[in-house]
Amino acid sequence: MTEASPRLPIDEVLAPLRAALARGRNAVLVAPPGAGKTTRVPLALLSEPWVGDGRIVMLEPRRLAAQGAAARMAETLSQPVGERVGIRVRLGSKISARTRIEVVTEGVFARMILDDPELSGIAAVIFDEFHERSLDADFGLALALDAQAGLRPDLRLLVMSATLDGARVAGLLGGETPAPVIESAGRAFPVETRYRGRNPSRRLEEDVAEAVRAALAAETGSILVFLPGQGEIRRVQALLQERLAGASGVDIAPLYGQLDRAAQSLAIRPSPPGRRKVVLATSIAETSLTIDGVRVVIDSGLARVPRYEPDIGITRLETVRASRAAADQRRGRAGRTEPGVCIRLWEEAATGALAPFSTPEILSADLAPLLLDCAAWGVDDPARLPFLDPPPAAAVTEARKLLQGIGALDVDGRLTDTGRALQALPLPPRLARMVVEARRMKESGLAAHIAAVLVERGLGGNAVDLAERVRLFGRDRSPRADDMRHLARQWGGAAAGDAPVGPLLALAFPDRIARARGRDGAYLLANGRGAALDPAEPLAREEFLAVAEIVGSAASARIVSAAALTREDVERLAGERITEATEVTFDAQARALRARRTRRLDAVVLDRKPLPVPADDTAAAVLARGIASIGIAALPWTKQLAQWRTRIAFLRAAEGADIWPDLSDEALAATVEAWLAPHLAGVTGLAQIDAGLLDAALKSLLPWDLQQRLEREAPTHFTAPTGSRIAVDYSGESPVIAIRVQELFGLDTHPAIAGGRLPLTLELLSPAHRPIQITRDLPGFWRGSWAAVRTDMRGRYPRHVWPEDPANTAATTRAKPRGT
Repeated sequence: MTEASPRLPIDEVLAPLRAALARGRNAVLVAPPGAGKTTRVPLALLSEPWVGDGRIVMLEPRRLAAQGAAARMAETLSQPVGERVGIRVRLGSKISARTRIEVVTEGVFARMILDDPELSGIAAVIFDEFHERSLDADFGLALALDAQAGLRPDLRLLVMSATLDGARVAGLLGGETPAPVIESAGRAFPVETRYRGRNPSRRLEEDVAEAVRAALAAETGSILVFLPGQGEIRRVQALLQERLAGASGVDIAPLYGQLDRAAQSLAIRPSPPGRRKVVLATSIAETSLTIDGVRVVIDSGLARVPRYEPDIGITRLETVRASRAAADQRRGRAGRTEPGVCIRLWEEAATGALAPFSTPEILSADLAPLLLDCAAWGVDDPARLPFLDPPPAAAVTEARKLLQGIGALDVDGRLTDTGRALQALPLPPRLARMVVEARRMKESGLAAHIAAVLVERGLGGNAVDLAERVRLFGRDRSPRADDMRHLARQWGGAAAGDAPVGPLLALAFPDRIARARGRDGAYLLANGRGAALDPAEPLAREEFLAVAEIVGSAASARIVSAAALTREDVERLAGERITEATEVTFDAQARALRARRTRRLDAVVLDRKPLPVPADDTAAAVLARGIASIGIAALPWTKQLAQWRTRIAFLRAAEGADIWPDLSDEALAATVEAWLAPHLAGVTGLAQIDAGLLDAALKSLLPWDLQQRLEREAPTHFTAPTGSRIAVDYSGESPVIAIRVQELFGLDTHPAIAGGRLPLTLELLSPAHRPIQITRDLPGFWRGSWAAVRTDMRGRYPRHVWPEDPANTAATTRAKPRGT
């Protein structure tokens, strides 16, 4: 630092920070935006005795932040970047023999420590903006702590953040004795917070554009707008260009990670005198970056984050509410250089419901790259490393399955020769496999170009067809494209010829070879998942695709990058995985079996040939399951069989489930293969099942002794004193018979079943079979309400017998002769 450097709040805590790192190996520094930690701390530590001739490496979450930090420190020293302060990023590294401070992106550091576990010549590693909790930062810190414990006890580690649970990180860094936590005040000017809310009937872009227009009219200075993603930024930009047409002195500048350096520079650099700027940014602008002239922040309150679903192998981009920490960071951007205003597009009451911090990426990311790097480190289980948050077991299992499937790990989780070749390339495992496998096809240069387009978003445009993007990348002469071509040559050599992209892409994503489902844009992937293209997309006319990227949920996955395949490509690339078998399926519409000779690539059917249905146990089981799928009620039930089931259900309820079987629809459907399939030999459809077959199948569920008890204790009919047989209805809570009252004359006890233990419910009928009484106490009825019933019935049915003492009157089914 020079004597002319302005004082910053961080300067007040540099002495205690230096003392902490002189006494111990690790420390945590919590300092709000604007305190100066990023540019002051590395320079302040450089002269410490424990640094000696070593270098200090500082991690930044993004290239843009790394470039800005390196440039500001180099400017402080009145030197160009690449002298004492250097930068090491994927594109545009500047390092020299004189470099003592290296600013690197988090992914670059992970590669550095994997290549050199001792971190030779490095005295300290600083993790800046650690609160963002990227997977690379978490992994880098875990490896650095592991190296410190086993290889480099002299290595210093410093974790810096603006918003962080400092005590938790201090515990990770210090073990039994937490590392010291140094806190710095910020240098923020007052920021007035206004809650504007949202109009639920309008799109987000409409509300944001209106808020910007109002702020331009009411406030001075430039405006920084936080939006969830690139799509919203472009739509707001279009709306503002339309609504501000003719307005002088206002520049609209998007800012997101995939922009080229020139466009990013336009957003960051100071506006010319007399002009104002509206910067439309993602969360990239929350920290690290300084955007001069901003005194108004408009916060949508939203962020877009990747969520990996290990059970379906899809990473979907999810729009979520920003955390309170992120909202505070965004608000603070308005008070960096003067008093400012933060306009929040939500209600004030909703702030308390925001999550305190953002979800760490390690809890929601694809962990295959992490697991491969862990294996290269010599660790088969990431849980053995000191992570602040252990990686989820389900995601680790899925990652291990993928890496073993492509031959990168053996069954014990150790790195194979193939795995070492993949890990040597700074690419995700799938893309590294593509490049390595393409070498034997002498197409590794093209494979490297495909990988470059996939890892550097926006390169070659945003077409779904990767072949088109690769072609455009080859013709792009921008600095970013030149840098990526240089990297691609390191990975796989120069691209030559005009080979198709699809077959190479299938090497990286063999489980995502897809076939059209016959509907425009709908595809089935080899892994069994469905995904779709816009029907207007030219690729939607292709029968086969190799799919690289899918977003969305399992129910509505959308293909965002793919390339065409021919049937010949599929046969050649996946020949060993193509199987041929006779398949028997149930056609629900025809309610019958269909047999086909099928060739398939995992879930994708390549060819089908109809065959006669075999008369074997497998076909019988498929038919049974098919019938269960459309409902047990579809079987040919007779009244007798239906009553048989209700009789058993009655005794089951009365005597216990441990004696009588469960014959409900649900239970029969669940066990259909056990009771129905053995009776379906040679049967190919529901129409061939008759009542006799169903009767035999059902009766097999009831042992002989229970069949005898069923007949004794739950008879099908009640025999009246007249000799009439009346069917017993067992479908209700108790068994019921409906019988004309005259047929029960002469009974002085109530009819019962189950050896007299269970009384029947009697629905007593008039001679016209209309209900006159329901009773479970026939003698009581005779003695009680019979007299009133008799009086009413004698008037209605005078030709029938209505005795005063029915218990001692002979039962009858006849009326009195005429004239009596």
